[in-house]
Order: sequence, then C-alpha cells, then structure tokens
Amino acid sequence: MNEKRDQWSSKLGFILASAGAAIGLGAIWKFPYMTGMNGGGAFFLLFIGFTVVIGLPLLIAEFIIGRGAQKEAISAYKVLAPKGLWSIIGKWGVFGSFLLMSFYSVVGGWVLIYCTLAIPGMIIKQNANYEALFGSITGNPLVTIIGLAAFILINVVVITFGIKDGIEKTSKILMPLLFVFFIVLVIRAVTFEGSMEGLKFFLQPDFSKLTGESVLYALGQSFFSLAVGFSVMVTYSSYLGKDISLPMSAASVSIMNIIVSLLAGLAIFPVVFSFGLSPAEGPGLLFMVLPEAFAQMPFGELFLSLFLLLFLFAILTSSFSMLEIITSAFSAKKDRSRKKVAAVAGFVIFLAGIPAALSSSLLANFKLFGLTVFDLSDFLVSNILLPGGCLLISIFIGFKMNKQLMKQEFSYSNQLSGGTFQLWFQLMRWVVPLTIIIVFLRSLGLL
Repeated sequence: MNEKRDQWSSKLGFILASAGAAIGLGAIWKFPYMTGMNGGGAFFLLFIGFTVVIGLPLLIAEFIIGRGAQKEAISAYKVLAPKGLWSIIGKWGVFGSFLLMSFYSVVGGWVLIYCTLAIPGMIIKQNANYEALFGSITGNPLVTIIGLAAFILINVVVITFGIKDGIEKTSKILMPLLFVFFIVLVIRAVTFEGSMEGLKFFLQPDFSKLTGESVLYALGQSFFSLAVGFSVMVTYSSYLGKDISLPMSAASVSIMNIIVSLLAGLAIFPVVFSFGLSPAEGPGLLFMVLPEAFAQMPFGELFLSLFLLLFLFAILTSSFSMLEIITSAFSAKKDRSRKKVAAVAGFVIFLAGIPAALSSSLLANFKLFGLTVFDLSDFLVSNILLPGGCLLISIFIGFKMNKQLMKQEFSYSNQLSGGTFQLWFQLMRWVVPLTIIIVFLRSLGLL
C-alpha cells in the first residue's frame, strides 16, 4: 500500500488479504493451545459466540472507519472527528501493533527455523522427540534471535516496496491451499487410535471447566484472531472501493476465521490425545503435534515442508498488516520516506523482540507478575490492549462518528435492510462495550 490511495483490484482479493491479515497465528498457532489450556469445547463455543456477536460488528466498524475516511489509522480518526482526542484510538493501535509484532515475530522466527529444517528433511526422523526438538530451538539464544531478525527483515523488505499486489495475488492461490492442507491433516489426524478422546475434548463443551479468566481469554482470542482492536483493518479498508459490501466482506472474513480455527482444533487435538501429549502444553503445542502427525503419512516430510511454508505465508500476511499500520502512520507525517520508516520501525521492533526471544533461554527465570517477557507481552496484547482498543472503537462508533456516513458505508453494494444497520449500530453502541467491560471486571473478580 502507499499514500496514492491504491485500491484492491477485486472483492475476492480484499477478502483473502483481510483473511490473511486476520487468520495468521491467531487461528493456527494460538487458538489450539488457548483452547487446550482453557477446557476445550466450552472455550471453543464461547470463542464462536464472541466472534459473531462482538468480533464481527467490530470488524465491520473498522472497515467503515477506514473506507469512510480513506486514511491510515491515526489520520482516519482525525478526519472523522477533527475535535477532541479521538486520534488516540489510532495511536493506541500503532502502539499495540508494535508490541504485538515484537513477540509475534519471535513465533514467526520459530516457523522460519522449522521451514529451514523441514525442507532438507531434518525434522521428521524415526523415534524423534519433537518436544525436545522444540525445546532445543527455542532454548538456543543465537538461533531464536537469528530467526527473529530474518522474519522482521522479510516484513521490512515487503513493506518497503508495497504489499498490495503481492498479498492480493498470492492470497488467491495460497490461502485456498492452506485450507486444503488443513483438511488433509484433519483426515489423517482423526484416524489415529485414541483420536476420539481428542474430538470429545474439542467438540464436547464442559462449562464447569470455564473460569472468569477463561471467558476473558475467549474474548481476547476473538479479537486477536480477527485482527480487530488495533485499527489494522482501518488501514486495509482505506484502500477499498465503494462497490464492495463491507458487512458481507466482514462476514466472509469471520466465517473463514472460524473455519480455520475449527480445522486447527480438529487437526491438533486428536493427535495430542493419541500420542499422550498434554492439551495444555502452551505455545509450543503446534510445533510438537504437526511433525508427529506428518511423520505418520506417506511423503510426510514433503507435506510438512509445504504446510510450514503455507503457515509461514499466513503469518507473514498478518505481520505485514501490523508493520503497515506503523509505517503508514509515521510516513504520513511530513511525507517521510516509506523505506526509511519501515527500516527504522523494523529495527526498533527487532530490539524490542529480543527479550521475548530469550524468554525460553537466557531470560527464562526473569519474570514479571509471574510471567516471562514473552507471556507477559502476549497477555497485555490479548487481554488488555486489544479489548481496550475494541472498547474505544465501539465508543467512537456509538457516540461520535457521523451516523449518516456510517449508514452510507454500511449500505453500499448490498441488499441489507435499514433494520440490519440499526441492529449493528445498537450492538456497537451498547452490547459490545458493555460486554467488554463486564468480562474484564469479572476476570478481575470485581463482579
């Protein structure tokens, strides 16, 4: 993207690019282990509910703000509300994206390392201990920092030269391939002996396992997996033409996100229970289960390599959107060079990500509030900053933005009735902010 206000060339391209920005680590990496740590099926059901009732309206809201203003995140709020401090919502998003990318890039580095090892066939081995392999990679300071640097460098290079054409064109090929590979993995996973226990854990809700903290995590996961709360989708939709329906596009992205989350759970938990792993293993769950599953398939190393490459693409499309919001915000001021802004932002993110990268090695015993730097960054983003950003956006939509402009943007190119707009508006004005506040207070034990 650049400041000439380019537009996506097609509705499909925009939806797939937005889905790529949303899906990434949220649905494929984080969702399985968060579900495993919070009781399985009940968490999944709660996640779907929050996605439909809270996440989808917020995604529509960010689309409306972006296309309505035709500006990047910070400038968009200044255009739509020149008076007051509403631009703080965009600044909140830029800061949140910075913090998110600082630890997100650590996981991106892990995937890069796994890709590097998988292509020459160095991961899948007879009687391999994949848990030990993951520990040896994340516990090596030099390896994790190199992975972090390489992942950020890829992002900087792409953002420097613009991302629209690359993301839109490749998304049309690679996102469908990601679905195909997931389906193949699911089919194999459910045939393992003992897989039914994993399916029951994932699909059979047990609400007695839910806590106030679990509810907060489910809400945060719905925001994380849809990339709402940091105005990332404000920037993406600012390049969107008026001939595309925002509610329908947002619904498509949300449905794809739920489907990928479902496939991730169906692929992971049968294998977890079949091989006696713990569903509450944590961030490394995916890296231990995938090799175990592919090792049981013909040409498993080849399929693992292809899947990891597609997984890497999904992660990169998400990280592109994070670096884009930062780059767009700072390059919009005083006509600064995108190349310089992207390079400086990437370097600062790299420095900020080093403590998170060392959280499994040199800084493993350094904890704040009982959490490592990596886990603390994740908690702050998912359970404080994202819900906070969503709360601010809902207040902006419900009480500040011009209602007529919202109705116009909502109604372009679709056959939805005025009642549908009113339903969405009332959800944004009352249900979304009150739900966020209630869930947050309940997680703190104040309700």
